[in-house]
Amino acid sequence: MQKKLISLKKACEVRAGLKRKRKKVVFTNGCFDILHAGHVRYLTKARACGDILILGLNSDKSVRGIKGPSRPINSQQDRVEVLSALSCIDYIVLFNDKTPQKLIESLIPDVLAKGSDWAVKDMVGADVVIANGGCVRRVRLVQGRSTSNVIERIQHAKKK
Repeated sequence: MQKKLISLKKACEVRAGLKRKRKKVVFTNGCFDILHAGHVRYLTKARACGDILILGLNSDKSVRGIKGPSRPINSQQDRVEVLSALSCIDYIVLFNDKTPQKLIESLIPDVLAKGSDWAVKDMVGADVVIANGGCVRRVRLVQGRSTSNVIERIQHAKKK
């Protein structure tokens, strides 16, 4: 399963080969801490925007920097294993930064997919993708489905 996890160097090699084959590469990113139906639907829709989906996955260090010391709930190894089981994901690249800017600059995907809760002007790397002839796709999210909601429900149930 973890065959989908590749280094940035390997991802760039894969990307170059896919470009020669005229395959449309989609990139998206996130923490995907507690995988839920909203994530699966989002990733499936992102993959439908092209031929190959590369997922930039925030490392544990990155998640802590964004979400705080109590996160992630699931380790990066566990998140990679669960995400690798999804057929819509072709490759996973871990990153330690707060944003995937360096990944996007290195990969230059054909499509940058992000949730519709993001305005294009606020999407990290959108300018790079567009400047290189690519496009941005805003993927509609499933209402009421978020990791924060799942954590809240668990904490609420624990109090009962």
